[in-house]
This record gives sequence, structure tokens and C-alpha cells, in this order.
Amino acid sequence: MESVACELQRIEGWTVAMSNNYWDEDEDDIDTDIESSGDGTDLLKKLRKAKRADEKRIKELEEKVNSFSKIENERSVKSILEKQGVNPKAARLILKDLDEVNENTVNDWLVENGDLFGIEVSKDAPAVSDETRQAISQQDSITQGAKTPDRGEDLELRIDQATSPEELNRILFSQ
Repeated sequence: MESVACELQRIEGWTVAMSNNYWDEDEDDIDTDIESSGDGTDLLKKLRKAKRADEKRIKELEEKVNSFSKIENERSVKSILEKQGVNPKAARLILKDLDEVNENTVNDWLVENGDLFGIEVSKDAPAVSDETRQAISQQDSITQGAKTPDRGEDLELRIDQATSPEELNRILFSQ
């Protein structure tokens, strides 16, 4: 009985199956490496060593990311302090107190602790000059009693002011 996948031969009373699959010789090394380890302890040692190397690399990368984020936070706080007119050396104190650094948290910290540096930061709207307030008051008084035309009144005015039938048609059919 002969099959395509293997050949059976009788050698000294034993039936031996031989495969018709021919493997590349390069792949033979893979099997011998695994088989040479015997009970697999050599392979486990290699895996553990690779795992330790990966863990060490992860730790180094985490340290780099932490140092970069610390530097970025320092830069952010210093730029915010310079915008506020505060000495950038205050950044060291702010960074110790804040977990998350953004403009709002730094401004909040300055409102709470600004007296340490002799500054007062108000959370209110920015100061408005007297001239600006007078101009706004003037605009309010002028517009307060004014009547704004609504769309219907505006259309009626345009129809009344039309001088030709073409203009009247343009006004009526454009709406």
C-alpha cells in the first residue's frame, strides 16, 4: 500500500514511514536548537534574559518621558508666569504644589498664593480704563432708546422706495 504523503518500507521487520516532503536545510537548525536544550531550561533562561532586558528598556523609556514632561511643565509654568509679570523663579514652588499644569491651574495657584510674592492676581475680568467705560456708557445711552428695524419693516421701506417695476420685481422675488 503506497500513499502520496509517505512511503512505507519494511526494514528488518519494522515498518518505517518516510515522508515525501523535502525541507530546506536552513530550517533544520531550528529543530536542533530546541532539541539541544534538553529539558528546555536553556530556552527558559533566554526568555527570562530577554524579559529582563525589555523591562530595563521600558524603565529607561519611562524615565525619559518623565524627564521630558517635567521640562515641558517647567517651560509652561515659566511662560505663564512671564505673561502675568511674575518672577519665573516661582515656578519651582508651583510645580511642587500642582499635579496638572495648565494656564488655569497656574492662575488659580497665583490667586491663592500670590501674596507670597507680593502680587495680587484677580480672577475677575481684566481692568478696563475709564475712557473705555465712558465710551461704552455713551454707546449704551445712544442705542438704548433706538428702535431697530425688523425684517418686515425693512422690506416695506425698500418696496416704498422702488423707482421702477423691474426694481420692485427684484425686491419681491429675491426674498
